Amino acid sequence: MAGGGGGIQNRVFEVFRQPVSQLPAVLEIPTLCAPSSPARAVELEIRPPGSKSLTNRALLLAALASGASRLRRPLLDADDAHRMLAALTQLGARFEKSADEDLIVHGVSGRWRFAGDQTTLNLNNAGTATRFLAAASLLAPAPVIIDGNGRMRQRPIGELGAALERMGAKVEYLNATGYPPMRISPPSDLRTLKTSLSFPTTQSSQFISALILISPWLPSGMTIRLTGEITSESYIAMTMGLLQRLGAAVRNSADMRIVRINGTSDDESHTGPAAGLAAFDLPIEPDASSATYFWGAAAILPNSRTRVLGLGDDSLQGDSDFPDLLAAMGATVTKASGSDPWIQVRSGSAKPTPIIADLADMPDTAMTLASVACFAEGTSVFKGLRTLRVKETDRIAAMQTELAKIGITITTPISGDDGALSLTPPPGGVDCSPSCPRVEFDTYDDHRMAMSLALIGLRRPNTFIREPGCVAKTYATFWRDFARLWGG
Repeated sequence: MAGGGGGIQNRVFEVFRQPVSQLPAVLEIPTLCAPSSPARAVELEIRPPGSKSLTNRALLLAALASGASRLRRPLLDADDAHRMLAALTQLGARFEKSADEDLIVHGVSGRWRFAGDQTTLNLNNAGTATRFLAAASLLAPAPVIIDGNGRMRQRPIGELGAALERMGAKVEYLNATGYPPMRISPPSDLRTLKTSLSFPTTQSSQFISALILISPWLPSGMTIRLTGEITSESYIAMTMGLLQRLGAAVRNSADMRIVRINGTSDDESHTGPAAGLAAFDLPIEPDASSATYFWGAAAILPNSRTRVLGLGDDSLQGDSDFPDLLAAMGATVTKASGSDPWIQVRSGSAKPTPIIADLADMPDTAMTLASVACFAEGTSVFKGLRTLRVKETDRIAAMQTELAKIGITITTPISGDDGALSLTPPPGGVDCSPSCPRVEFDTYDDHRMAMSLALIGLRRPNTFIREPGCVAKTYATFWRDFARLWGG
């Protein structure tokens, strides 16, 4: 627990524990480490909500499977999950919560069911659901329109649309070419689909994962060849690893350039009719991306540690390796495996050390690492961030703008690489004096911007987060959990 400061503690709990819809438009982050007062040592154990990435994949697979599947501890209290559940319900799957809050999913046995000559799925700004359901529209009985909010209509999906066209679907863009809304008309006979595709470097790994996820229900399975730089390879590996755990026949070359997927089969050479997946029982890991904020807090607060429960070395999530980056910056990392795994980060004895990091396999951690690097002595360099340009906002540009408010200089591109940046704190470090000027960070309706920038306020007084409720996209209870750093 964090020690001392009962008045601040009570104020934090009173504000931070409100539902996100009732949070103030501008939220103050009370500091835990300021020159004017003794630093509070944080000792925290926490289990974040279920992984967004694994929940989305498991929801789609369970909705397509035969029979009733059980998802244990999935991420349900988040806008992205609500959008996915609503869309899958519209497509014919049924859901119910068990007495112990697990989710029971009644699947459609590989073919969506809905009335009418087409259906429209409005996915707001849920990028993962948008890409996965665009590919899954191949399994529909009629055309499916994929749409979202204004930002989603700015996020490119043309590479996936072109792949669906090469397979034999008809794809129509109803506004701007290459962007939602898009109407996908599947062929009347899935046996006519072309299911051997090659891809150069893609803008998003989710285009590849989307096709892999539906492969067990395609009559000839799917073979994918990746000929360019593999985008976010860890997320493709996550998709394949999950399918393997659920019994699909998954094979790949050692360099991940060739991937072959069929449905459930004891014979790895199976290439016959679609076998699909049977119903399954799957525990969902805690979200490693959400865990980074608590690991990052420990790295910048003196004499502190945070232990994240439920994550270990066998995690399917690439972001579970984030603590290794903090170790390179001077923190101490301890891991436990087995039936009750955990990963703990303890702060080092000095300021964080600058780092050169390739984040291609964990791009969603870049904002957390940037917040930690703000308190290092010297310049840090991040690369592998190309996909951040097309997230909920252009996260590279957003970091550049917001961190400049506290004197941080972010330079990009580096040597012509638009996905690389350098981060340099001001001379003498970030001003953390009691009289430092008020700073209000904009969040761009981006959950990860809000959560990562909150770390700055743990060290710097007079720090505020605008529109903090945007965390509801993936972590509706974030501020309540964040308040535990003060000792709750």
